[in-house]
Amino acid sequence: MSSTDPRGLQTFPAELESRSAWLEPFDWYREMRANAPVRYDPTRRTWDVFRYEDVKRVLDDDGTFSVDPRRADDYVEPERAEETLIFETMLFTDPPSHGDLRGVVDDAFEPRALGDLEPRIRDLAGDLLERADALGGPDDELDVVDAFAYPLPVIVIAELLGIPPSDRDRFKTWSDTLVEATSADDGDETAEYHERQQQAQMEMATYFLEALEDRRESPRDDLLTQIATGELEDGSRLSQEEALGTCILLLIAGNITTTNLITNAIRCFVDDVDGDGDVLEELRDDERALRTALEEALRYRSPVQAMGRVATEDVTVGGEVIESGDRVIAWLGSANRDERQFDDADTFVPDRTPNQHLGFGHGTHYCLGAPLARLEANVAFEELLARTSSIDLVDVDLEPTRSSFVYGVESLPIRYER
Repeated sequence: MSSTDPRGLQTFPAELESRSAWLEPFDWYREMRANAPVRYDPTRRTWDVFRYEDVKRVLDDDGTFSVDPRRADDYVEPERAEETLIFETMLFTDPPSHGDLRGVVDDAFEPRALGDLEPRIRDLAGDLLERADALGGPDDELDVVDAFAYPLPVIVIAELLGIPPSDRDRFKTWSDTLVEATSADDGDETAEYHERQQQAQMEMATYFLEALEDRRESPRDDLLTQIATGELEDGSRLSQEEALGTCILLLIAGNITTTNLITNAIRCFVDDVDGDGDVLEELRDDERALRTALEEALRYRSPVQAMGRVATEDVTVGGEVIESGDRVIAWLGSANRDERQFDDADTFVPDRTPNQHLGFGHGTHYCLGAPLARLEANVAFEELLARTSSIDLVDVDLEPTRSSFVYGVESLPIRYER
């Protein structure tokens, strides 16, 4: 395993290396759930877990399955310190330290704080849609990713952090680079890929170091100030590495997940519904129906398809013995299509209830930003539906995001009627 990918998440399994396979990995998931629900991949030196109950168990058992990639037997310490910054965050820290790190920013994502944020999100969504409509396109077409699903969450998380608007495009470039995946057979492209990742991490480290120092000297009412000056339970503050890692985590998680939730939901609502009914019409002016349909989109086309763990002791899962120090990938995207858990699992059912999907993970490491992502997606669709009478997908070849755990498309052209 390359030192630049110590999590084991940024290399595609051979079965998903093609564009078409990663656009629609669900047939492969079904095959693996049936024939190899827990399997070892020697190329990636990783165990893959596919069934709902097994995935949920891996995510829920912090004692047996650590989130810290440095506990893997084959972990190689990177040469550059900035390559390990992300490991100093709650995402890759086990309890009890996980709770301490999460507590520094937890208040910003509580329902009360998000309720105060909703009017601003609504204004931003409306402004983006009006700007896109004013620019127009042939037959009222627009790329919903570029015009709406990407800029909305980026602006929101940038404003929460206290980042100026002029730096938002840099956020996008850094985020895309850090979640980018490579094929095991990329050959000459591998060195270029590692260089891009290292460059992005260095640029981000420099940027946030300067911003954090500025907040220590001149505190403001923003998340950067909270990260720079906030205290842990013992009265200490985050170390420089922990503060930097937290900034990077919020940057990536704060925009990529929501971008793909909105985009994937449009694909579900417009493209994946059986029958003669128009699901968008069913959701229009029905807040409860919209919330329920968004939960189904989280299940059906999960923005995060996989999460990594490391076994801390020998453990048997699905009849296979996973040894201490082995890497484990829990496939959320497969668990959410498991026919053992969901009726008609491969059918998008907008009014599905109950719906105990794992789209935002499970257990201690359940996504901190899940309430914000849900709010942003809900407001986004309310504003979109209020401005359109119909939406159709333009018939083009879709390009999947180049990531082996984030799931979405680079562009999604739609045609709409005002």
